[in-house]
Amino acid sequence: MREQERETLREYLDRESHYVWGKRYLLKIIEEHSAPNIRLGHNKIVLCVRPGASAEVKRAALARWYREQIKASVPHIIAKWEPLVGVKVKRVFVQEMKTKWGSCNSRERSIRLNTDLAKKPVECLEYIVVHEMVHVLEPSHNSRFIAQMDRLLPQWRARRDQLNQAPLSH
Repeated sequence: MREQERETLREYLDRESHYVWGKRYLLKIIEEHSAPNIRLGHNKIVLCVRPGASAEVKRAALARWYREQIKASVPHIIAKWEPLVGVKVKRVFVQEMKTKWGSCNSRERSIRLNTDLAKKPVECLEYIVVHEMVHVLEPSHNSRFIAQMDRLLPQWRARRDQLNQAPLSH
């Protein structure tokens, strides 16, 4: 991830490109006297903020929203894969991460996911969830780990490549 291409620095201005589940949306800023909120339109992310809100307030609102998108999507993915992998995930953490897409604590049976996964196609999120679930059984990227990934998700390499080809957040 360290060497991966980066997006240009986001300024959180009208018509700036942002991604949700691999699809490009244009940001639409609406100023109103209420707490920040976001809604997804046909081809727009509508971000409502207080008049004069800073770029940091807008960034934080979008970061929270991306985190919520992951948290809403992951339970369905985990429910699908727990019986297939043979692992029960006890906890899921979603946070901004600079160098990893995910990690796991096999002893605690918890996984940690990068909020930027909400910007990538949902298949990439599924790949990372399965990858971390397999790590609960096999902590390293050895031949047993690879065999499990090949058995469970034969197209995992293509999903990994798709995830690693797209530019990352700045």
